Order: sequence, then C-alpha cells, then structure tokens
Amino acid sequence: METLVEEFLQHVRHERGQAEHTQRTYQAQLGAFVAWAGKNGLQDWRSVELSHLMAFLQHERGRRLATEPADSARRLSPESLYVEIAALRAFYRFCENEKLLDRNVAEHLTLPRRWKRLPKSLTQGEIEQLLRPPAGEDPSALCNQAILELAYASGLRLSELRQLRLEQLHLDAGFVTVIGKGNKERVVPVGRTAIAALTRYLTVARPRLVNRRSTAHVFLTRRGTLFAPVTLWLRIKQRVRQAGITRRVTPHMLRHSFATHLLEHGADLRVIQELLGHANISTTEVYTHVAGERLRTIHQKYHPRA
Repeated sequence: METLVEEFLQHVRHERGQAEHTQRTYQAQLGAFVAWAGKNGLQDWRSVELSHLMAFLQHERGRRLATEPADSARRLSPESLYVEIAALRAFYRFCENEKLLDRNVAEHLTLPRRWKRLPKSLTQGEIEQLLRPPAGEDPSALCNQAILELAYASGLRLSELRQLRLEQLHLDAGFVTVIGKGNKERVVPVGRTAIAALTRYLTVARPRLVNRRSTAHVFLTRRGTLFAPVTLWLRIKQRVRQAGITRRVTPHMLRHSFATHLLEHGADLRVIQELLGHANISTTEVYTHVAGERLRTIHQKYHPRA
C-alpha cells in the first residue's frame, strides 16, 4: 500500500508541482489511512471498499487529538476531516487515471461543508509597533526586520519568504519575483521602507551570516543555513512579543494585513488577487467581508444615529 502512495506523492511533487506543505499533508493523511488499514487486516488497495473508507473517517472523527490531554473532549475539526477526504479522493483519482486501480471507491465520499473563516489582520497601529526598526546592527535582528518588512510590503507567504533567492530580488527596479503555489511565478512590488530594510540586511548582516554551507537564499539563520518553517515562524513570534502585541498572531496574519490594508485604502480586488497569487478571485473576495465589517464598526462608532 505504501508503494502506491509513494507513486502518487511523486506525481504530486513532480508533475502537479504542488507546494511542499500540500505534499506533506497528503503524505500524512494517506499514511494515517495505511496505518489504520494495516491494523484492520487490509494489505492491498484493491481490497479497500467504500465501507472501509467510511469506517476510517468515523474512527478519525472520534479519535482523541494527540496534542490534547487524555480527558480532553476535543476531536478532529470539520476542516481536518475535509483535508483527509480530499487526500483520499485525489489519491483514488490519480490511481484511476493511471489504471493502477480498477475502480475509484472514493468518488462517492462527500466533502463536508467548510465555513469560510474571515482572515484576521493586525491593525495599522500594531503593524507600526511590529515594524519599529531595531537599534544596532545585530545580524539576526536585521534579518528579522527585513523579513517582516518584506512580508507586510508584498504579502508573501511564509514558504515564499523562506525560499526567496538572491536572483529573485530586483530592488533597484522595486520588485521581487516570487515562485508561489504550483510553481507559478508572479512579480510583486516592494515599498521603499522594505527596500531600505533589505538593503541594510544584505550589505551589513548577510555577509556576516554566510559560510561554506550557505546557499543563495536571501534569509539565513545564525548558522548560515536556510530557515526551517518552524524556526522562521518562531522568529516572527518573538518579534511580536517584543513589540508588546498581546493578541495571538498566526503565520498568515501579515499577509492578511497586507491585503486588508490595501483594500481599505481603495485597491482594486483584481490587483490584490494578482499580488497574492490567488488562482481564483473567490479566494480573494473574503477580504471584502473583512473591510465591510470594519466599515460597519466605524459607522456604528461615529455616526450620530447609528
């Protein structure tokens, strides 16, 4: 069963060009099913029926989360269940198209309805707090500053910041080229403040981080290596705490702030879609609800008859 899963992952990796995060998600979800199948006497994908998939999903729905204490009542969220079903459907669709399996037993699995969560963003005051430049010329602090400035100025994903290479920077012209999801390339402008922070980092800090193991990635750790996703996020969380921001900040909130603040200041939704690298305008439309909520709040606060 693992062999067929690996063939699917190779297809996702090399032919569909899916993001690393998507690849790891598929691997984890399909690995969970294979482990469950082994415990239930299933050794071959051809012996898997729809009833087995349903039993697995029922087991997952009732399973205690590994990160929760033994007495916790929390269970798998509908979003997580959605991802598990999507992974099984994508796997079976691949196997059917490649004639690796005779039939697609997952085609009748229905995806649970997903509620659209409104993206949370930082206020402009919080952004000012967070982006206050550090004193001195500590390489790590200058690196953090450049990461934060670029994240807010251009709306890059965390993975895009990590993988950004020197040849993708065009600071003299005021833009960066970004390789996003599905290996799609887009051109994103960079503001003056972010260019200044990047220039300072590249001239003062990065040369002190480079060593023989270093790659051409823009942002480097103290050891001169590429950031791991969790390490980069911990750096940002540390800066959030240092800035005195007490609310919970997620990895995507700088990107959400970028889009929300653009929309609030009159940017066209199609332009924001291009800048964010969204394939579908419906993904970007969620920001109109955020802006609308803010307008309603302002109206209620300041209108005499609200």
